[in-house]
Amino acid sequence: MNQAKIIDGLAVSKALREEVLRRAASLKEEGITPGLAVILVGNDPASAVYVRNKVKACEQNGLFSTLDRLPVDVTEAQLIARIRELNVDPNVHGILVQLPLPRHINSHQVIEAISAEKDVDGFHVANAGALLTGLPKFRPCTPYGVMKMLKAYEIPTVGMNAVVIGRSNIVGKPMALMLLDAGATVTVCHSKTKDLSYHTLTADIVVAAVGRRNILTGGMIKPGATVIDVGMNKNEEGKLCGDVDFASVREIAGYVTPVPGGVGPMTITMLLVNTLESAERTAQIEARGSMESDLEAGKA
Repeated sequence: MNQAKIIDGLAVSKALREEVLRRAASLKEEGITPGLAVILVGNDPASAVYVRNKVKACEQNGLFSTLDRLPVDVTEAQLIARIRELNVDPNVHGILVQLPLPRHINSHQVIEAISAEKDVDGFHVANAGALLTGLPKFRPCTPYGVMKMLKAYEIPTVGMNAVVIGRSNIVGKPMALMLLDAGATVTVCHSKTKDLSYHTLTADIVVAAVGRRNILTGGMIKPGATVIDVGMNKNEEGKLCGDVDFASVREIAGYVTPVPGGVGPMTITMLLVNTLESAERTAQIEARGSMESDLEAGKA
């Protein structure tokens, strides 16, 4: 039996970033540079790496980025005050607060303080609700990236059975909604699911997003299934690995994403896409406003 084809997240990401660079250049000709404001609270090493990568990706792909490094003892009120300043800054089209936040800060309150028009993570309640109705302004970056990968490899979703393992607000729930919107019949499994294999063995597409190693093995999928691994874990040697037992799944699946090099590169890329689309919406609003002003002037 042939081994599964590898879905190359780096290649899909590279193609999307080239498109971002091109579209950002077009906006610059209109006097708009897409801007992302990033806020990092404290000095968590992993968060610092993520933030550095996001800022670097902006600079490399035609966007500008600002970084606020706030002390670990910053108050919730101070953090929200800074967010409100960014909400009204016309040069900022996206605002990202790096999670997790220190325990004394309520993450939900902070996310809700971000303008829904600049919530490029797609976590604001207004954007989550818009996704539910099929009219999202911003889609959460990781599941949005998964959908782009499926499209790039021409993997059909209409009429397919899809299983999402995980029910987080960041990946699991929005992933299920996006697959549903793309015409799939979706089952959401989680830590309380009694018999995971019962669901995964009939799935054409399985997305594993629980943060637990080897939750999905080759014996749990049907031949030819597409397996997307969103997990980020470390094995005994300290090497990065996903939620999927890659070696056994690759012998059965039709397509599979590796870790690293699969979904990971797509998450930051979709953050760039969301920021770019926010700037494009701003340009359309400004153009419409200018046109209306011209019409009013003509009447006068």
